[in-house]
Amino acid sequence: MKTCDIPRDYNAVQNTEVFSEETINILNELSIECRISKGTMLFIDHEPATKLYFVKEGIVKGTKVTEEGKELVLSMFQNGDLIGELNALGDEKYNFSAIASTDCVVGVIHQTDLEEQMRLHGEMALEFVRWTGLMHQITRSKLRDLMLYGKNGALCSTLIRLSNSYGKMSKDGITLTLQLTNAELAELVGTSRETVNRMLAVLKKDQIIHHDLQGNFVITDLHYLKNICNCEECPLHVCRI
Repeated sequence: MKTCDIPRDYNAVQNTEVFSEETINILNELSIECRISKGTMLFIDHEPATKLYFVKEGIVKGTKVTEEGKELVLSMFQNGDLIGELNALGDEKYNFSAIASTDCVVGVIHQTDLEEQMRLHGEMALEFVRWTGLMHQITRSKLRDLMLYGKNGALCSTLIRLSNSYGKMSKDGITLTLQLTNAELAELVGTSRETVNRMLAVLKKDQIIHHDLQGNFVITDLHYLKNICNCEECPLHVCRI
């Protein structure tokens, strides 16, 4: 097992870590808490970006539909993540769709309320510039892996990102606490379920991954996955699902 470089504390990086405690408090004060059911659309691709969404419970996935009509899952947002587009120019549109993957509690923040607070708090506006840059960096890194290193590299990259977001150290390796079907994994990789089935079978045969008794993926050789996708050792706040 090659896990010596694995951080001890997984599942601890939110995309809001660029914000100060003061900004987080303001966002909580601005947000209107809503409970939404699994399958609910928060917004759709190209819709005017009038709101941001603060995930307080549950998982929301960001998706994009290709020209062939295939759904690609770009991101999986969890507790503490902020979702949406900063409407800095007044006519911004969402560049992906967001749908609740589980029953969720989200805080809805209206852009007009946020803009008023930014006028009062200059540091908050700067932090949102950093947040926007971080979101673009995360998206670029995922698209790079999907496009440059083939389907096998994309799968290995996705497993690494899942381990950073939902991994827990166990005696056998890194256990992914988020259970995904092969079809859901295929949506993250941007390929068919049959292709993912074949690639996973090879990784299992080579003892790179396996399933535990609860059906969770367990990664036993992280270095192998990194070598396949030419890992650039991005920081955890970028290398996330």
